[in-house]
Amino acid sequence: MKLHQRITAEIEAAFTQAGLSEHPIILQPAKNTDFGDFQINGVMGAAKKLKQNPRELAQKVADTLVNNAIITHAEVAGPGFINLRLSPEFLAQQLQAALNPDLSIQKTESPQTVVIDYSSPNLAKEMHVGHLRSSIIGDSLNRVLSFLGHRVIAQNHVGDWGTQFGMLVAYLVAQQQAGNADLALADLEIFYRQAKVRFDEDPAFADTARDYVVKLQSGDETVLALWRRFVSASLQHAQAVYAELGLLLTEQDVMGESTYNNQLQETVDELQAKGLAVDDDGAKVVFLDEFKNQEGEPAAFIVQKKGGGFLYSSTDLACIRYRVNQLKANRLLYVVDARQSLHFAELFTVARKADWLPENIAAEHIPFGTMMGKDGKPFKTRSGDTVKLVDLLNEAIERAAALVRSKNPNLPETDAQHIGKVVGIGAIKYADLSKNRTSDYVFDWEQMLSFEGNTAPYLQYAYTRVQSVFRKAETWDTNAAIVLTEPLEKQLALELLRFEDVLQNVADTAYPHYLATYLYQVATLFSRFYEVCPILKADTQAKNSRLQLAKIAAATLKQGLALLGIETLEVM
Repeated sequence: MKLHQRITAEIEAAFTQAGLSEHPIILQPAKNTDFGDFQINGVMGAAKKLKQNPRELAQKVADTLVNNAIITHAEVAGPGFINLRLSPEFLAQQLQAALNPDLSIQKTESPQTVVIDYSSPNLAKEMHVGHLRSSIIGDSLNRVLSFLGHRVIAQNHVGDWGTQFGMLVAYLVAQQQAGNADLALADLEIFYRQAKVRFDEDPAFADTARDYVVKLQSGDETVLALWRRFVSASLQHAQAVYAELGLLLTEQDVMGESTYNNQLQETVDELQAKGLAVDDDGAKVVFLDEFKNQEGEPAAFIVQKKGGGFLYSSTDLACIRYRVNQLKANRLLYVVDARQSLHFAELFTVARKADWLPENIAAEHIPFGTMMGKDGKPFKTRSGDTVKLVDLLNEAIERAAALVRSKNPNLPETDAQHIGKVVGIGAIKYADLSKNRTSDYVFDWEQMLSFEGNTAPYLQYAYTRVQSVFRKAETWDTNAAIVLTEPLEKQLALELLRFEDVLQNVADTAYPHYLATYLYQVATLFSRFYEVCPILKADTQAKNSRLQLAKIAAATLKQGLALLGIETLEVM
């Protein structure tokens, strides 16, 4: 049972004895550890409703809480708060059980099938920094939910269909005729730009491109073969980036827009049959009273264009039907930037009206902000171009390797490169994941590669520091009992036991920064513990007990960082 759950169970019993069983329990970690480990804040609200003295009612609860196996001290403070201190023996017992490879983290008793839509680049271009946040936020949620026992299905909803592909196929044909198609596809960004320039400047080429769109959508095998070649080259670029980032996404997770192409008409037809989609000047539209404009007019959610063309809305509705009916999803997560919030709100509303998204299935837009440069504008190259993601990752590795060499000039080059990759990629991921995902954040090389503060290098170094303690300790009793006598030992123990609660919070809210913040707290608390409580110079019992604490701290840092998709090193 999670620590928070164990304590809450004790408080529930006390609330029942005090006649408060109908009132909510508000249990929070104590803001000041000098006064306790946890604080109960729910009594004042109950006293107000019952018209009782809040301090007297709080004392009644406190009197029933003390002297049990979990809580040793319960003291009323202020107008009716209750400060709790936990038993060191109880904490030690719980930590002893965590001396397992999986830290005794319990798998969920109610596993769900969770479909996570993330990364989803447009295959017309190489991946750029705009794809970074979706990719790593989605990947961390995948890892946490999987770790807790849920069945996670990743869906990389790539943009691989639409009118722009007629232009690209036409340009590919032109390059084939010139004998340099392979060279052109080597740089997708340049390929796309050149195709777009020709499309804008050459009317004959533009007409050819439009013809290819018609052929592509009608299933012409020759054009489809060229389209597949372009998609294959694009996916190779994307998978190379995923490999460098260490993401879980594979080619088997790719479910592009084209996958749903043959389902779009039946999706629109069913909306019409249900009386939801109506004809509006040739287009098929679902009018939503839930999203009226300032004039009081309902929002128009267009599902088919005049002339028969389909939109993102059509594909996304077909996608929901597939994920609910075929994948049997219990929960749908869409990791897409915040600018699409209205689209998803309307999408989910239409899907629920059509009975494609039953009320017992959660559908959540997981929005995120923009990665900004130091100038406060969206992150770009010095020339103002979009930054290719692969270039950003390469620069991170080079900068981190240079930093490692400066700190250890005698390090073999292969080691410097390996450490540089682990630290560089970790720094980029953590700089993002440690921020509230709904906020914009400033991309700052110096800050993210610092070995001080809330950064990946700091946490990675904290882990290696613990490992160095074990190398110095050599032999010790790995079965030793944990005994908590010093205040910092107890504080560290309490923090380590919060790990499962933190993971559950991330799973429930889809906010990875809760985990990042927690890991930083563990690292800083271990550093304080290490300075105040000697490990290797302590007597045998204290040494073995503190080594057990260090072992769990290291395992927590390693596992926690892994759930953020960040590697650790034994030596830095």
